[in-house]
Amino acid sequence: MHYDQSWMGYGWIGGLQAGLIAAVAGALLFLLFRWRTREAWSHGAQMAWSYVLGAALAASGDLSDLFYFNYARLQSLQLLRAKLAEVHDPDGLGTRVLCELAGVAVGIGAAWLASEWAARRR
Repeated sequence: MHYDQSWMGYGWIGGLQAGLIAAVAGALLFLLFRWRTREAWSHGAQMAWSYVLGAALAASGDLSDLFYFNYARLQSLQLLRAKLAEVHDPDGLGTRVLCELAGVAVGIGAAWLASEWAARRR
């Protein structure tokens, strides 16, 4: 899902910003799954579904662009220019995808640690 990335930085700065957004999405999804499926699912299932949905929400737009530019047959130079004009920071696309996928995992891990700490505290 593409979201407005015009405010984001370029290169690693933009990747870290996208990773932070993905971390928040992953953490919120894990807490939602943890709340709804506490007795029915294990922690692994909660984390796995949170990661799949978090990656689909946060990284799908950039990931689809990455696959498109690597595997699509671009028929003309004008088509390539048009497609590149739609992408924010095409040079940092791989960095942004890496940071988004890692950010979802970090967010889920942080939410799991926080929920375990809160459960032990009670």
